[in-house]
Amino acid sequence: MGKRFWICGIVVSFAALLLSFLIHALLLGADYEALGPMYRDAADGERHFPWLLLAHGLIGFAMTWIFSQGFARDRPTLAQGLRFGLAMALFSVVPGYLLHYAVQPLPPALVGKQVLFGTIAMLLLGMLLAWLQPRRSALHALD
Repeated sequence: MGKRFWICGIVVSFAALLLSFLIHALLLGADYEALGPMYRDAADGERHFPWLLLAHGLIGFAMTWIFSQGFARDRPTLAQGLRFGLAMALFSVVPGYLLHYAVQPLPPALVGKQVLFGTIAMLLLGMLLAWLQPRRSALHALD
């Protein structure tokens, strides 16, 4: 794992954090507020921000590591990124929200939005990784 791996991990972690903020604070914030005390309020959420940083760091570096192990130079880059993002969504996002739905009294519409937006985020992160290509020696445009 060279310098490029660490840079890619940081970039993907930051992108995951930004996408999470966009989805959960801006797009779904009102949905969460409507549920009342089921979720943390803003002040309590701020106290737990280090856990968000850790979680998104794990997402970024784990995705970078897994993608770097399976990248095939003979296949289209963008397609690999989309396929990888979909696999990550089916591995983590979709089952995670379905599990939350099974154990918490969440509205089905909210869970549907979480699954949809989370899957889109994973597709975007997969495309970012395909462009960054952690094992590539120099940046260049998408193939």
